[in-house]
Amino acid sequence: MAVCARLCGVGPARGCRRRQQRRGPAETAAADSEPDTDPEEERIEAGVAAPAGPGGGPGAGLSPPPARCSLLELPPELLVEIFASLPGTDLPSLAQVCTKFRRILHTDTIWRRRCREEYGVCENLRKLEITGVSCRDVYAKRINPRVKSGRFMKILPDYEHMEYRDVYTCLLHRYRHILGLWQPDIGPYGGLLNVVVDGLFIIGWMYLPPHDPHVDDPMRFKPLFRIHLMERKSATVECMYGHKGPHNGHIQIVKKDEFSTKCNQTDHHRMSGGRQEEFRTWLREEWGRTLEDIFHEHMQELILMKFIYTSQYDNCLTYRRIYLPPSHPDDLIKPGLFKGTYGSHGLEIVMLSFHGWRARGTKITGDPNIPAGQQTVEIDLRHRIQLPDVENLRNFNELSRLVLEVREQVRQEQQEASEGPALPQEQPSAQVPSGAAAEDSGEPGSGVAAVEQPAQSGQGQPFVLPVGVSSRSEDYPRTCRTCFYGTGLIAGHGFTSPERTPGVFVLFDEDRFGFLWLELKSFSLYSRVQAAFRNADAPSPQAFDEMLKNIQSLTS
Repeated sequence: MAVCARLCGVGPARGCRRRQQRRGPAETAAADSEPDTDPEEERIEAGVAAPAGPGGGPGAGLSPPPARCSLLELPPELLVEIFASLPGTDLPSLAQVCTKFRRILHTDTIWRRRCREEYGVCENLRKLEITGVSCRDVYAKRINPRVKSGRFMKILPDYEHMEYRDVYTCLLHRYRHILGLWQPDIGPYGGLLNVVVDGLFIIGWMYLPPHDPHVDDPMRFKPLFRIHLMERKSATVECMYGHKGPHNGHIQIVKKDEFSTKCNQTDHHRMSGGRQEEFRTWLREEWGRTLEDIFHEHMQELILMKFIYTSQYDNCLTYRRIYLPPSHPDDLIKPGLFKGTYGSHGLEIVMLSFHGWRARGTKITGDPNIPAGQQTVEIDLRHRIQLPDVENLRNFNELSRLVLEVREQVRQEQQEASEGPALPQEQPSAQVPSGAAAEDSGEPGSGVAAVEQPAQSGQGQPFVLPVGVSSRSEDYPRTCRTCFYGTGLIAGHGFTSPERTPGVFVLFDEDRFGFLWLELKSFSLYSRVQAAFRNADAPSPQAFDEMLKNIQSLTS
């Protein structure tokens, strides 16, 4: 009892509050009648207090124990530093220990540090400057029916009377589960949403590829919603869709790794010129051009179809969490998000990930032929393709012959591997190619370093597209590191009759690769998305694989 009393900094008469709350009156009275120290403590204190005799008495050679210091005896400024280093989720429990702790935890510097270290909030509530905001956004004029003159009402948060504790508990901690990368459920088109802490706001940014065919340009992004504190302890959700400024919205966390948004004022999405004006505005934002600039009739139909389909989701959307692929030292290149050209469909976002001896490109945004979530390309890292010299490379038939030979080899290996268990035990080891066991073991990146080493030993090999192969971007690199055999997914409109066709994966450098679709006589160029994403790492490789299966099953 005394030990607990010393730790809490209270006297023996008060005892330990938490123990007293759990005991009845009789037990409490019995506990108060107990001695203040246990026998072991009395023995030690008696030994220390005994004087040392001339020849060495009971206390000879004993040094006094270090003075005990209660946490409550520390100065408040030191307690502030200690509490500020603790996770914010532990502070409410700490406030229940005693009145002094609860009073110290009202210090705003503690919560400011937690906001900065856990969520990256660097703004100062007391010196916040509104930049890039027009006067119309700061003030809204409302007419008072009783008075002829109008009055202005501030519509931005009242930061002057707000505390970091409110920002942490009512905004950051409350909506922490929606931070990270998400894929909206917009049929075959998908999308990429990044929910981040931006200043004293939580903002959902929709990431859009650059305008076709400029695959090396940076990503474009626009806000879909934002959450902030208009008043203390009251978070406000606003829809940012449309061209009339922020308006009332709602967010509902459906279940783990899934949430939905809803706009409560869809009239803000409409334009005075009607659907025609909305379509032209959308076309300029989405494609950077007007309909008159697009001469291809099929491309016009695809663009109009996408506008009609996506405009149905301007008031309510459901989002599912996606993770960035895990990275390993043996990966051919760093996995991640890439922008790729897809003919008349424009630029789309693809996630490149490595799975043992295979690399996969999964669509994050899609089209009516191959929807989002499907594996657009799959690369077999066991089978390199040695390109011919430049003159022979221009001959499409020569390249096609090389690729089809590799495809036949792959088929034979797959057949032998499937028949392996039926053969004597000494034969399958010679039949199955080295590395197949590594792929079956599921060890990421196994053996890829052995494939990459010869590719990096030289300065690269010349690369040109064969005659007759179309490409949306003519500005592709003219040298490549290495090439591998792969398959690409093609299908009819509405994802009908999907099939995998042979192709060539061309690695240019760390940030660019291409895929030559043999059957389509088409070339897709991919460029890395140069953006840093927070809260986007998968908790485990198994969680990432499960995420891939989930987004693929939605459009299968």
